Amino acid sequence: MSAAEISREEILRQHEIALSLRASVAGAKAMVRTFGCQQNEADGERIAGELTDCGYLLTDDITQADVVILNTCAVREHAENRVLGIIGSMKKEKEKRPGMKIGMSGCMAQEPHRQEQLKKNYPFVDFLFGTDQVHRIPEIMRDVLGKRGQRQYISELPHAEFGVITEETPVARTSSYRALVSVMYGCNNFCSYCIVPYVRGHERSRRPENVLDEVRELADAGYRDIMLLGQNVNSYRGETGENGNVIKTFPELLSECASLDGDFVLRFMTSHPKDASDDLIRVMASHPKIEDRFHLPFQSGSNRILKEMRRRYTRESYLEKAEKIKSYLPGAALTSDVIIGFPTETEKDFLDTVDLVESVRFDMLYMFLYSPRRGTDAEKMDGRVPHDEQVRRFEYLSGIQNRIAEEKNKAMVGRTVRVLSDGADDKGVCTGRTTQNKIITLDKNIPAGTFCTSVVTDAGQYTLTGRVEENTWTNH
Repeated sequence: MSAAEISREEILRQHEIALSLRASVAGAKAMVRTFGCQQNEADGERIAGELTDCGYLLTDDITQADVVILNTCAVREHAENRVLGIIGSMKKEKEKRPGMKIGMSGCMAQEPHRQEQLKKNYPFVDFLFGTDQVHRIPEIMRDVLGKRGQRQYISELPHAEFGVITEETPVARTSSYRALVSVMYGCNNFCSYCIVPYVRGHERSRRPENVLDEVRELADAGYRDIMLLGQNVNSYRGETGENGNVIKTFPELLSECASLDGDFVLRFMTSHPKDASDDLIRVMASHPKIEDRFHLPFQSGSNRILKEMRRRYTRESYLEKAEKIKSYLPGAALTSDVIIGFPTETEKDFLDTVDLVESVRFDMLYMFLYSPRRGTDAEKMDGRVPHDEQVRRFEYLSGIQNRIAEEKNKAMVGRTVRVLSDGADDKGVCTGRTTQNKIITLDKNIPAGTFCTSVVTDAGQYTLTGRVEENTWTNH
């Protein structure tokens, strides 16, 4: 067992505490609201699972909730300000129902300056717990119920010791056909702009047999879209066997998951370009269950800025990797992330980014204005790019990417694609996602969680329109 893995005895102890709470919370409702990335979404499902184990009923209505937990994101300032605004708006609800308990979890809760801010300015928040404390929710709830004053359950361990792995904990999945599976946690990269290593701890990988068991159970239960998660999945190093002396790499784990029985699409996020290996690309090309998309964040097209970001690759090596992906996976979509207006970014640096985007021709590009994160090295850098200039560059690059995305989608008109339906919305419009993870509007109401085959009849910048072929949908 890894030193970071919580013992089965401790997990059982928490479950016993949960059982002891059920009589006192019978009929009470809990609300979990999650912000940020897929890893946060996976954590949110585990938080909800622990609360249901304690006896709470889940609700999306804050006016009905006896417990509200905001599962937060700290990657950008905007996300943090949004959470603080929501917390502020909850004060009146708390005044109307003093017995209501408000909690904060996730990456914001792990930041020391936010802990102080919550203690000073938001004393009506009852409890905070860090990213490594989810398995302790039964104990935390027992501690805060019926008591007054703010309690904080935060680890102060250094990066190399911070973070845990938990198995056999309850999960309340938000979908009956899409599932998130964390294969590893934490990050050792310390990109100069990123807060994740400080709030998520060091890299730690689940045992491969545990991941495979979870994926197998999901496939057997009828889940059709399974995503493997990690801050950098390529860093996965799973120990197996009684002595923990057999190491599985991520390409090996991905291959074994894709070889399991069942009709499902297997996805993964996120790959770091410095670690995305030829083996990974070959595994993707050899398994039809793995999605036809490769998400590979490049962040900047300037070698100088990449060095300042501490990304540990060059634009040349990234372009070489992108060409290799296109060679092995000619039908795959390529998506990426980019940060605009990093400190000291000049017009030339920005144009290098524009050139990379035009060279690679991404299907989707997630663009973000640089946001300083307290405690990171980039926060201390001089040469801030004015906000107006950041916005100008953002809009310029958006125009280019929108054109490229529309051209790539238009080229798909007439193709036959496999789609996993998400069902119809309130207006009766049925949508789904292709194996390239592109959104497509369907001309038939196909039940959610059902695969079908569709011919692409039209395309826009970021959506497709399709005609479902007769007798092609199946949910078994």
